[in-house]
Amino acid sequence: MNQKLSVLLKLKITGIVFSSFLSILAVFALYRIYNYDKAEKENQAKIKTFLEDYKNFKPTRFSYSDIKRITNQFVEKLGEGAYGTVFKGKLSNEVHVAVKMIMNTSKENGEEFINEVGTMGRIHHVNVVRLVGFCADGFRRALVYEFLPNYSLEKFISSVDTKNRFLGWDKLQDIAIGIAKGIDYLHQGCDQQILHFDIKPHNVLLDENFNPKISDFGLAKLCSKDQSAVSMTTARGTMGYIAPEVFSRNFGNVSYKSDIYSFGILLLEVVGGRKNVDITAEKTSQVVYFPEWIYNFLEQKEDLRVFIEDDGDAEIAKKLAIIGLWCIQWHPADRPSMKVVIQMLEGGHELTMPPNPFASTNPTRLKLNQELDVILEQE
Repeated sequence: MNQKLSVLLKLKITGIVFSSFLSILAVFALYRIYNYDKAEKENQAKIKTFLEDYKNFKPTRFSYSDIKRITNQFVEKLGEGAYGTVFKGKLSNEVHVAVKMIMNTSKENGEEFINEVGTMGRIHHVNVVRLVGFCADGFRRALVYEFLPNYSLEKFISSVDTKNRFLGWDKLQDIAIGIAKGIDYLHQGCDQQILHFDIKPHNVLLDENFNPKISDFGLAKLCSKDQSAVSMTTARGTMGYIAPEVFSRNFGNVSYKSDIYSFGILLLEVVGGRKNVDITAEKTSQVVYFPEWIYNFLEQKEDLRVFIEDDGDAEIAKKLAIIGLWCIQWHPADRPSMKVVIQMLEGGHELTMPPNPFASTNPTRLKLNQELDVILEQE
């Protein structure tokens, strides 16, 4: 009898242990299932976010009715240029955009539209304006960009006497570094080298924190990174910012160094607080050329601009001017690469003055209209 009770007790204990084991196993299985389900949901969320981000990186094609809705029937005009009018728009309450309606006036404008969409669709950099989308609806064409509330750099350097527009030398130096990094990305950071051919203050837009973003790729050209020269049949760019070799091959081959020249002129405008070109002039002989004026000021150790408040400001202005003069050397081989320019801008060491490019060559004597047609700026 006792033996029978002992067996029953052992069976009962075994049953309890087995039941506990099954319970633990069930809890563990449920825990694993819960964790797997949670991990899978997190993975799905990550994939969804990635796909949304990826979709946002690729320009969206809008219909003309979309464009009218986005711009609220073209109510708020931001500006007008030679190839179209720019309107402010909204994709949502939080996302504002700038919509450039392109005038359908020539074959060249159509080619520029294709060029800009094709080029900007592959560019993603903090110092390059993002192309949100485009419209190609019949004869109506538009480009939709991210909206930058502080407009262009030109607004802040074209009036030296308006101190409330002056950003300060530290900020101007940061802007110069940002532009340089954007150009360096175009030259070296993409699968193909992108030559902008229209670097100027008007094409540098500023976000809410005055961070610069390069815009307007209508004149850009793609080429392989190992390509040392670019063939051109027509000058590209804006008078006053176009490198000498674009006008005459006597100075050298057209290459990424042509963008370096334009950037140098931009730096000198930032320092001088004035435009390099009088766009109201009717003849190219009336071009107001002032880099030599800045070079002479540096040699005479005079202040370059009225808003020099301390020695630190004077050093920044001097540094920007010297780098600008290095960038505008007449022969492309004498100009630094943009990577070297960035090192010069960020470095704290004293820079040496470049050779005087004005000693033997007078830029106003260049016969601009004999070899290539010039694309003049119209705004």
